[in-house]
Amino acid sequence: TSEDFEEQLAAAKVWSRYEGVCCTLLPNPQFQAAFERPEVALGVARLEAHYFRNNRFTPDDLLLQQVDKIRHIPAIIVQGRYDIVCPIATADELHRRWPEAHYVIVPDAGHSSREPGICRELVGAMNRLRDGLPL
Repeated sequence: TSEDFEEQLAAAKVWSRYEGVCCTLLPNPQFQAAFERPEVALGVARLEAHYFRNNRFTPDDLLLQQVDKIRHIPAIIVQGRYDIVCPIATADELHRRWPEAHYVIVPDAGHSSREPGICRELVGAMNRLRDGLPL
């Protein structure tokens, strides 16, 4: 949030690099390298900093407290078993409170939608919703 662009970029690169490393189960140098690009680093850091400063759920469990408002909406929760960005405990708790949602745990994935198992499940979920198939 600094006014100094060089300071912004330096901080953004550190933040973005950390995010890129945390997103995948197995090291993925090509994926991680993308997070080093200045435009990606600035985008990731600005988006996340804005979310954390302004739009995060307050209190932290607001979604869980108000899940009854959305439980009528067809939903599929796709969760990587080894996701350290959004740990599996959070998806487990959401599913306990929203049992109508279909819950898929991808056994060989972390956080990134670019991991093969996560990508496969997300595309499959969208296809099922599009086609009106049972979840």
